[in-house]
Amino acid sequence: MQKNQVLDALLGVCVGDAVGVPYEFKSREAMQASPATDMIGYGTYNQRPGTWSDDSSLTFCLAESLLHGYDLKDMSKRFIRWKEDTYWSARGRVFDIGITTSQALSRLYSLITNGQAQALAMQKLSANEFDNGNGSLMRILPLLFYIKGKNIEKQFELVWEVSALTHRHIRAAMSCMIYLKIAEKLLQGEDKIAAYESTRIEIKALWNSIQFPMQEQEHFIKVIQNDIRDTPIEELKTGGYVIEVLESSIWFFLQKDNYRDTILSIINLGHDTDTSAAIAGGLAGLYYGKAGIPEAWVSQIARLDDIIKLCEALHQKYP
Repeated sequence: MQKNQVLDALLGVCVGDAVGVPYEFKSREAMQASPATDMIGYGTYNQRPGTWSDDSSLTFCLAESLLHGYDLKDMSKRFIRWKEDTYWSARGRVFDIGITTSQALSRLYSLITNGQAQALAMQKLSANEFDNGNGSLMRILPLLFYIKGKNIEKQFELVWEVSALTHRHIRAAMSCMIYLKIAEKLLQGEDKIAAYESTRIEIKALWNSIQFPMQEQEHFIKVIQNDIRDTPIEELKTGGYVIEVLESSIWFFLQKDNYRDTILSIINLGHDTDTSAAIAGGLAGLYYGKAGIPEAWVSQIARLDDIIKLCEALHQKYP
């Protein structure tokens, strides 16, 4: 049977998210005192084991939208349905939504209901510094299967449009682009170190091509101009800022040699544990495959049959 890399990737996101949910907002010191060692339940949101958060919900909304092609209005409507009607929630409850994402979905609703859907593609023109949370990076991975093989300038144009539905700034979009370029190379079968090193080269070339501002390039020094593996673990952070989680997710993906250790290690930095684990988990799932994700974790995942069905459909749409 042909390997389903959509399932590898999205299950990687979802399982990481679910493992991280009970620990969200715990400090690094608290996690060091009592580290995560397995998938558990309850904790921060009092959810059963295997319950995933908004990270996976919005990921699945994007994946399902892409089954019908590339349509920003359709993506937006599915995101709104999640917030308003618990569409693609794990167990019928929205329990974790970021402020920026919530405000953005209200803005999307206003544009659509006022007949201004064409403005969805222009969101990036209204960006500000507060649009640099990790909420677009956490849900961006399904877009990989639509943009794979396109030239990098076109890829970035599409990535920025989809990122900007909730996080409009070019910095958030470039974080998504770096993440997806690594993922694309993993999809092509590259070793993870080679994938990262060639991504750094291609991203620098993209910056020259699109005249990416120097003041923005400075935010990516650790991950692009330098090798992120040279950053001491003490300098890694896992808060809500997109650059923090981009750095830490790539660091743990490169430094660990299996899915389980990648996920638990980044969770044990504390703070935004579900999102950092979802983002690192997407790369790790793609690289190690479904077989590399602990079966005891997979078997507890809410709506597993629905997730598998969605991933099979997306795999057939974008083989």
